[in-house]
Amino acid sequence: MNEFTLKYGCNPNQSPAKIFMADGTDLPIEVLNGRPGYINFLDALNGWQLVRELKAATGLPATASFKHVSPAGAAVGLPLSDALRRMYWTGELELTPLACAYARARGADRMSSFGDWIALSDTCDKSTALLIQHEVSDGIIAPGYDDEAFEILKSKRKGGYNIVQVDAGYSPAPQERKQVFGITFEQGRNEIPINNDLLNKIVTSNKDLPESARRDLLISLIALKYTQSNSVCYVKDGQAIGVGAGQQSRIHCTRLAGDKADLWHLRQHPKVLALPLRGDLGRANTDNAIDVYLSAAPEDVLGEDVWAHFFTSKPEPLSKDEKDAWLAGFNDVALGSDAFFPFGDNIERAARSGVKYVAQPGGSIRDDMVIEACDRLGMVMCFTGLRLFHH
Repeated sequence: MNEFTLKYGCNPNQSPAKIFMADGTDLPIEVLNGRPGYINFLDALNGWQLVRELKAATGLPATASFKHVSPAGAAVGLPLSDALRRMYWTGELELTPLACAYARARGADRMSSFGDWIALSDTCDKSTALLIQHEVSDGIIAPGYDDEAFEILKSKRKGGYNIVQVDAGYSPAPQERKQVFGITFEQGRNEIPINNDLLNKIVTSNKDLPESARRDLLISLIALKYTQSNSVCYVKDGQAIGVGAGQQSRIHCTRLAGDKADLWHLRQHPKVLALPLRGDLGRANTDNAIDVYLSAAPEDVLGEDVWAHFFTSKPEPLSKDEKDAWLAGFNDVALGSDAFFPFGDNIERAARSGVKYVAQPGGSIRDDMVIEACDRLGMVMCFTGLRLFHH
């Protein structure tokens, strides 16, 4: 099959719509269930490229949670701590490395991942499918599916869940094209490998870059390669914890992603893990409840009906001092940027979210100011020489 008819394009008024191979060859994907749409396929194909590269760079199973052509989360298959298991609601399920990767990717920014498209680097197994079963998701792309996993996934959305299988051996042509306003753009594919060689130019006084930090910086850079620019990505222990995508100003990317990283860390606070949540909320409303709790200052006067909507009893507030103390213990975070930092303010904001390791292309006329900010804060910064804009 060399084309697939879509219900419509980006919006319902944009039809007819289809995906197809211009050279007449077969599509490198097969729709096993459901009927994916235009945006679904954009998320699927970008997500597949991301996890394929993460697997190649780290040797670990990788997953991504995509929304509107940017990752809400991306991760590799490292074991989960007890706090993360509770935070990600994995229960007592025995987790494979791929399932760990999925729990991490989905758990990075759960509100943004609502209704996501999932990408897996490896054949979907039963453990991973059981986690996906309970999440609101539009579809999944993977190189294969175990029989049990396929049956679990196929039962989602009353049997209409979108399941796509990709040919893992497919390699696209070196030139790619797109049209805007009837005009065709052509460029070489961004095929430069993202590996440890990019992290060898350390420009700060502190040059201590452990292997775990190298891994996390590679994850950030590969995630950025498939994130709408401008973008930055915070990574901790093998998973993205904050992605700032599509902002016109880099400092706004850094702030947005940093706020997401802070929220990810605060969700592990003992008070949050012990919240008296109502058992009938469902996962999406539970996420909303936690967001309301963490967003409300102790002095905020919220009506009893607000608390009663989410909790069995009014929870003990998390004070500003408690939040600050918890975040002060947040460290060794890696940060990647898809283009150079023009000012040191990005470094100052990153430091507030525990960033110690930075990878960016370099090349700003103010590089010396950015390096000075890193030196003052004890950070390690690499100049990769590689811009990663994605549009």
